Amino acid sequence: MMTQVKTATEILAMRESGAMLASILNKLLSVVEPSMSTKDIAVITERELKLAGGSAPFLGYQGFPDVICISLNDEVVHGIPKADRIIREGDLVSLDFGVNYRGMITDGAVTLIAGQPKSKQQTDLVKFTRESLYEGIAAVHDGVRTGDIGAAVQAVLEKHGYGIVTDLVGHGVGHHLHEDPNIPNFGRQNTGPWLKAGMTIAIEPMATLGSPRVVMEKDNWTIRSLDRSLSAHFEHTVLITESGSEILTELPD
Repeated sequence: MMTQVKTATEILAMRESGAMLASILNKLLSVVEPSMSTKDIAVITERELKLAGGSAPFLGYQGFPDVICISLNDEVVHGIPKADRIIREGDLVSLDFGVNYRGMITDGAVTLIAGQPKSKQQTDLVKFTRESLYEGIAAVHDGVRTGDIGAAVQAVLEKHGYGIVTDLVGHGVGHHLHEDPNIPNFGRQNTGPWLKAGMTIAIEPMATLGSPRVVMEKDNWTIRSLDRSLSAHFEHTVLITESGSEILTELPD
């Protein structure tokens, strides 16, 4: 399904959904620490989402078994929370989460370092992958093309020598978790499908310290870097406006 121009009522529901998502991710950022299991984090997420009054679009999506994806270190995306998957000091922890509220879905992700960082390389990967997300968002406006967004993300990641994961992309979002068109994290300006005000998209750069190639693990969900290099992932749901964009999943300061 192609992402649609949203009605005023649908935009309001997406703002509320996005605010709920941002609040919960912000809560997780404050509690995640070494010695926790990834399942511990998922339990907190489920509890907070229930208290907020939303539902989990990830749970059961094509068979996914939990409310949140939690990926560690060389895992790029779609890690399944597990009680025996323990977070260690200095681990990279990517939290990818969605919220359905009043029938409208938002999608967002952050990457954090648990405890003390292990290296400047690690902290820079997190910093500049996040920066690439905001450069992609800065390119958004009524009449933008997907290649314009991808080119903006790519410029930041290439500048710092990171592997750009090209097998995974952003997407339209709103009525469904994944809608057309794809929003790649690479591209050429003035190419790709046109987007217009009122549409909502998820921009989500994924970068590695090494190879951009990825492989699927035996669980048929977790995707990691082929060379096992560290990976970071950031994502926002964005409303395209006449003058630019509105981030619907922005975390509180």
